[in-house]
Amino acid sequence: MKLINGGVCAAQGFVASGIHCGIRKNKEKKDLALIYTPTRATCAAVYTTNKVKGAPLTVTKNNISDGYAQAVICNSGNANTCNANGIEIAEKMCDLLASELKIDKKDVVVASTGVIGQPLDITPIKNGIPALVEGLSPDASGSAAEGIMTTDTRLKEIALSFEIGGVECRIGGIAKGSGMIHPNMATMLVFITTDCKISAEMLQLALSTDVSSTFNMVSVDGDTSTNDMVTVLANGQAGNKEITTQGEDFDIFMKALNTITVNLCQKIAGDGEGATKLIECKVSGAQDEQNAKIIAKSIICSSLVKAAMFGADANWGRILCAIGYSGASVDVNKVFVSFESSKGEISVCENGAGVDFSEEIAKEILLENEITIKVKLGDGNGQATAWGCDLTYDYVKINGDYRT
Repeated sequence: MKLINGGVCAAQGFVASGIHCGIRKNKEKKDLALIYTPTRATCAAVYTTNKVKGAPLTVTKNNISDGYAQAVICNSGNANTCNANGIEIAEKMCDLLASELKIDKKDVVVASTGVIGQPLDITPIKNGIPALVEGLSPDASGSAAEGIMTTDTRLKEIALSFEIGGVECRIGGIAKGSGMIHPNMATMLVFITTDCKISAEMLQLALSTDVSSTFNMVSVDGDTSTNDMVTVLANGQAGNKEITTQGEDFDIFMKALNTITVNLCQKIAGDGEGATKLIECKVSGAQDEQNAKIIAKSIICSSLVKAAMFGADANWGRILCAIGYSGASVDVNKVFVSFESSKGEISVCENGAGVDFSEEIAKEILLENEITIKVKLGDGNGQATAWGCDLTYDYVKINGDYRT
């Protein structure tokens, strides 16, 4: 496997587009994105578990119930959530796009992101779709990635190539997510494309299996969004033998998918609203994987841990505290904790108790913009990784006036 350029357009047969249509007041920011493949693709998706769901999720779930899709349309600036006519607007977006592309409206994945509870006017979308379709290009993954951004400060895209049965396949993805990220089955918005030939059933199995150890292990602020969704489209243009069962080919595809999703997890966590640091927590030696996940997630969700990381303060007691209230089965007297960055690694806790360490060296390690918190337990072989970010003054500033 090797990293390549192209994002969601790296896979054969996929094109994309992104424009400003007028949903957002700032004309410099794109607010409408499109991903398209002329070849009908198998499609899989996972959605937020928030009981309050954006209308686009309901429409998408219905559209792709047969396991197929050809296009993804997404607007930013308005979440189309808690609107009386939300379903109507989401369906209209599918109708308009399908008419312009000359495809079945049921083959459209629709998504929205932005402010909750504000009416979404279909007019700018309707007027913008012709230009959106006209702008479709195999070089426009970046434009599509821009079109789905809200408070994100940078593009999130990745692609790689891999081989199945001697045939080169490609997979790529774009994502948006900066705040209101504490997913429980997805993350903010992630769109993945591949030219690998895989059945809809196996594609759904791959995605559902993967998210439990990737997107479900990301938290920026503890808020589960109403519009979280991850979708994967596979158009089969690579020409490999179709993956219809578990086995070596499926395992290779899973590894490729996981490489994409882990990278996007890191990009989302590292771009958390107001964040200055990506925090990765690696837990090993837990009783089992589930307990490892609980502990890792508890640590990166702790506001006190996040604040300590912002201040480059090696306050390891906050980590033990987060482990203690996590609800996981753990012997706290066996806990080892260390901090690691490009500046080195330092041990701060052994067997559940503090050890002598240099505060100066620890601070130097924690001043880096990518920090790993390592937690080693003596309870078993369970391990897990979670991703988060520091908690800064700017997070409050951004969210204090987000709507106004």
